[in-house]
Amino acid sequence: MHEEAKNHTHRAHGAPPSRALAISRMRASGLRVSSARRVVLEALLVADGPMSAEQIAQGIGGRVQCSDLASVYRNLECFEQIGVVRHVHLGHGPGLYALALDGEREYLTCERCADFRAVDPRALDLARELIRRSFGYRASFRHFPIVGLCDACQRELADAEVAARELVGALSASISA
Repeated sequence: MHEEAKNHTHRAHGAPPSRALAISRMRASGLRVSSARRVVLEALLVADGPMSAEQIAQGIGGRVQCSDLASVYRNLECFEQIGVVRHVHLGHGPGLYALALDGEREYLTCERCADFRAVDPRALDLARELIRRSFGYRASFRHFPIVGLCDACQRELADAEVAARELVGALSASISA
């Protein structure tokens, strides 16, 4: 992920109210707050953004204890049913999971570098309205993001295009000479 984009990525992780709210929802839904569920919850709280079940099971780079992958999937499914996590696909990779305790988020992702931004859905209302008017669809970018190119990749591609044009020009000039 590009360094400048990291600063824009929505982070609602690590806040004690999120932990308490998640535990409260588990209990209100009749779920036991088991050690396996606590491990998954802690992983989501320390994560820098949406994580795959595999990343969670592997302990997010040593930040939390490792867990059984099947157990992680079962607990993520339970958490999704009670609104503690949301499932999202950011690009071509596996489904990812993010805490859903801080309200809805929709996503933008770069198809070149896989960087992403979580954004408040209201920030995309103009795009959603244009799609509704033009095609009659009510768009949602919650599960599948808007895919495009981030600023850094756009600059890199523009620089590569300029360099390619200069090379073609130099080759053409040398052939003509």
